Amino acid sequence: MLLVFSLSVFFRTTGEGTFHCPRCGGDRAYRRRSARRWLTLFLLPVVPLRRLGEVVECRACRTRFALSALRTPTARQLAAALPAGMRAAAALVLRAGDPEDEDARERAIDAVMGYGEPDYDDLSIDTDLDLRDEFLEEEVARAGTGLAVEAKEWFLARCVRVGLADGPLDESERRALHHVAHLLGMSRAHALGVITLTETAAH
Repeated sequence: MLLVFSLSVFFRTTGEGTFHCPRCGGDRAYRRRSARRWLTLFLLPVVPLRRLGEVVECRACRTRFALSALRTPTARQLAAALPAGMRAAAALVLRAGDPEDEDARERAIDAVMGYGEPDYDDLSIDTDLDLRDEFLEEEVARAGTGLAVEAKEWFLARCVRVGLADGPLDESERRALHHVAHLLGMSRAHALGVITLTETAAH
């Protein structure tokens, strides 16, 4: 009797979810799959051999990617991250200036509502001002991961307008704005250009 042995790789699904598929260019369902090499007999796995790691497989195009593909935010995650990031950035800028100034608070409300949170109000500002710096910084950084360069500039410009609402920027507000820009992934020179241009346009 002729025995047919061979080596084959088999995948086992270990999880599922939604991710941004680099090939499809949009949000797609995925399977997280664990690969292992097997010794097969008549194409049937009989002896498990070395584990080969895990991959992410798009259920639409069937392309497999490294697990790092899961780090890219989905459109839904990005849509939620933007208003949360603007809330956090506005709170950081308000803290650096006069958090009780009515014009500054109104400008902050307009900025957050412009990013898709229509119910944002004075009470929401007070809630955000009580949050820890570390939490606010994480929210701004999360929003920055999915923004293009132009979108980061616009985001920072909205923050600058919040700072300008109670008068010319002071040193504390400038530091806060540069910190927001850093969290967004902008260089200091880039941030300075946006801040200066927004100040000039406001006069």
